[in-house]
Amino acid sequence: MKISYLAAIATAAIITAGFSTISTIRNGSQSLVSQTSVQAACAGKSNPCAAKSNPCAGKSNPCAAKSNPCAGKSNPCAAKSNPYAGKKANPCAAKANPCAGKKANPCAGKTSKATINPAYYTENGIALDGQDVVAYFTQNKPATGDKKFSYQWKGAKWQFSSAAHRDLFAQNPEKYAPAYGGYCAKAASDGALATTVPTAWEIRNGKLILNYSAEAQQEWLQNTPKKIVAANKNFPKILNNETLYR
Repeated sequence: MKISYLAAIATAAIITAGFSTISTIRNGSQSLVSQTSVQAACAGKSNPCAAKSNPCAGKSNPCAAKSNPCAGKSNPCAAKSNPYAGKKANPCAAKANPCAGKKANPCAGKTSKATINPAYYTENGIALDGQDVVAYFTQNKPATGDKKFSYQWKGAKWQFSSAAHRDLFAQNPEKYAPAYGGYCAKAASDGALATTVPTAWEIRNGKLILNYSAEAQQEWLQNTPKKIVAANKNFPKILNNETLYR
């Protein structure tokens, strides 16, 4: 039996003023190199570009995503902030600088996009419980896909009710793939992650939007623009929520 995500919200509301506390969002960001210690950063053993103390190595990689100290203005080896620029003993010189260039940059290609939950809602590797996402656009109603007409995309197997629908999806997956990874849009606006049913849906601004239940769908349709702003802010961070409501 499904645990009602909406009921969980009502219960949590008694305990806390915000829904966001019922789901844990992991923050994988690392601290940037302090701007006030730029000069010291390029010196001796504290040089972040030195092999042994390279901040781009190991599990505590601060070069992931937006916190990359080897990128942009926060790069202690950048020309303007580099106190050793132009000197022969410059530890940040191109050849020794692991932050320079794509080939030498240890931060390149190191960012992990793995999340606790998959990018698209799947059950046993099948996206959206096997629903044909193209049917929402072409038939204006849900349709169950057939494993004979499947297409592998974004780590999931998408199933369709016909070869024609499969081919349409293959030509432009982004057009037919649901918003918020096929997870509940109403839950996403609350900072939660919940599964969806094929009958609670709409197409808005050219995107397929799904919800947890008929009740969640009705709540989503109330003040939807505001909920979209909240859902856009929360997704895809909520893919790291430890709780997936079913």
